[in-house]
Amino acid sequence: MTISVWRYSHLALAVSSFLLLTLASVTGIILAFEPVSQKLQPYRADNVGQLTLAQTLPVLKKGYEELTELSVDANQFVQLRGTDANGKNLTAYVDPRTGSILGTPTPQSEFFQWVTALHRSLFLHEAGRFFVGLTAFLLLLITVSGTMLIIQRQRGVKRFFTRIVRDNFAQYYHVVLGRLSLIPIIVIALSGTYLSLARFNLVGEATIVSPTIDLDALQSKPERKPADFAVFQNTRLVDVQSIEFPFSDDVEDYYTLKLKDRELTINQLTGEILSEKPYPTAVLLTSLSLDLHTGRGSLIWALILAVASGNILFFIYSGFAITWKRLANRAKNKYTATESRFIILVGSENGSTFRFAQLVHQHLLKQGKKAYLTDLNNYGVFPEAEHLLVLTATYGLGEAPTNARRFAALVEKYPQPQSVRYSVVGFGSHAYPDFCQFAFDVNQLLAKQAWAAPLVDIHTVNDRSPEEFSLWADAWSQQANLPIPISADLLQAPKRRFDKLTVTGNTRTALPDGTFLIRMRGSRRRNVASGDWLAIYPANDHRERLYSIGVLENELQLSVRLHPGGLGSGFLHELTPGEAIRARIVSNASFHFPKKAPVVIMIANGTGIAPFLGMISQNRQQTPCHLYCGFRQRTSLAMYGDFLEESRAAKKLTNLHIAYSREGDKQYVSDLLIRDADFITNVLMMNGVVMICGSLAMQKDVLDILDSLCQNKLGNAVSYYQAHGQLLMDCY
Repeated sequence: MTISVWRYSHLALAVSSFLLLTLASVTGIILAFEPVSQKLQPYRADNVGQLTLAQTLPVLKKGYEELTELSVDANQFVQLRGTDANGKNLTAYVDPRTGSILGTPTPQSEFFQWVTALHRSLFLHEAGRFFVGLTAFLLLLITVSGTMLIIQRQRGVKRFFTRIVRDNFAQYYHVVLGRLSLIPIIVIALSGTYLSLARFNLVGEATIVSPTIDLDALQSKPERKPADFAVFQNTRLVDVQSIEFPFSDDVEDYYTLKLKDRELTINQLTGEILSEKPYPTAVLLTSLSLDLHTGRGSLIWALILAVASGNILFFIYSGFAITWKRLANRAKNKYTATESRFIILVGSENGSTFRFAQLVHQHLLKQGKKAYLTDLNNYGVFPEAEHLLVLTATYGLGEAPTNARRFAALVEKYPQPQSVRYSVVGFGSHAYPDFCQFAFDVNQLLAKQAWAAPLVDIHTVNDRSPEEFSLWADAWSQQANLPIPISADLLQAPKRRFDKLTVTGNTRTALPDGTFLIRMRGSRRRNVASGDWLAIYPANDHRERLYSIGVLENELQLSVRLHPGGLGSGFLHELTPGEAIRARIVSNASFHFPKKAPVVIMIANGTGIAPFLGMISQNRQQTPCHLYCGFRQRTSLAMYGDFLEESRAAKKLTNLHIAYSREGDKQYVSDLLIRDADFITNVLMMNGVVMICGSLAMQKDVLDILDSLCQNKLGNAVSYYQAHGQLLMDCY
């Protein structure tokens, strides 16, 4: 089932049920506090869970004239009905150890009665119960469709709880809180649905039929005291729902003992079990559903239900906020598609890309140009088009957003009748391995069309960076001779949470390739792993620079190449020990050291070795690791040499393979991989993992070699192993 089906189903279900769902959530929050208030009452005796009926009943019989019924509620409050020593009727909570009265039961408050009736039936009796049950079922469907959308967004079940890229407040917390409250909401929806079905007798027989007793077969010998009854000795008080006492001393009157899962009748004189009837499954499920739906008897679960109900209200708000944003981003065109010279096509899952497209659209209109803005799915024949601008995000595993899924087929179906200059801008996040993959696919697709000619090369924008978008705008403006100024509002840096990091070491070594190592320590403990990124802001503005992290001895280590005039590398190179900077840790869970791989092959060039150093350092389980590195000269390896040799001695690193491109045999990493082709394919065949970190140029060469090896020796494309988590990449 496609993502669009899940999305539209999720929206349709939410729209159709939001009024009743809002009412049910508000009343659910209120009712969740009823079991909390009951749990706080001082009617529970200490160590009640250790008492048996054999210990309790003699104490109660001794203290009271007559006993009619004893019951234990979900809070483990023991309630007794009977008469006291003065012959007065008594209904009270008692201490089962001593028989002393702890308090008197009070009826449910009128307020909670009113809210309960509203929650259950909307004051509409059976019709209201039907609509409430339907709402619970719709909530279950909403939860299922929402779960499928998260799985699609996170690129699989295994990545369900990995980091969420923050697009905006509503979208971000809609997903984050949805994951955290998924199980409680499923429980609420499923139990509510079941209780409604049980109410209308649609889930089997939910009544308990009293057993038939053969009175003629009753025995009065051997007579025993209740404390000596085996059944009472083996029954804990907390397992009891109620016990009804005999009305007289006649053998034909008996004890009726109702437990959690069955009902027993017991001879009052001999202690013999006269009958034992297990409760029907429907009765047990109804009781369980009631416990789970109301939180009765568990203060913690009741509070969880209250929070989950509150989250449902937030989901209603945030879901409509997301939808409203998407609707607001719909194009409002002054000109038609058939008369426009500039066609702007947008691919966006959550609507954020439209902001950039509308900026371009507005500037073109201000300059008197006929421009048309629409979704990629609305591609068709544009008879007057001279320029085609594609601004698109990527969704899932390098896939098209929902509003761009038909674009490829439409391009093949509707070729343009005239020559058109095109430009593609990709929006994405480096937090995902398939960065802007769909934009690259679109660019390749257009490049194959006879009518299409590129105006500028494809551009990519990380985390909606205004700077990166302005680079494309400048390049396109120069070629099209049409200025597209970027507004100051767009250039404002987003508010972020920073960590304070203190520099503990900086080699600042003037090596031929300008590489240096810098180590930092955070002011607070953070969950960070080798392979994550450190985001720095050298100019204290929106310009962000990312560096792969290696974690060694609880410090963050970066391997950086100093570029002449480089904003990030120049900033880091000048830092001195003791100096503090503000930065943030960006999780890169798709490039962490695999926990269960039998063998790991690491491939790097230049500063790409940094995360691998941390992974090797933390390889305490001594997983076989083979490191393939490419450097220019031997001096480039010097700063890592001692550490790598120590790691080999400690069996954290199995083998080290080095290629030098400017001295000796002048090899590249790719030459080493061709040499060891059989070993690499054997590792993949035995479910080993290959990790690549370094330049994009190196990545391309390595992937070409791996693809050739995999197809020739294993019969699969390299993409097969990437899809199965055996190929992990972090290249730049």
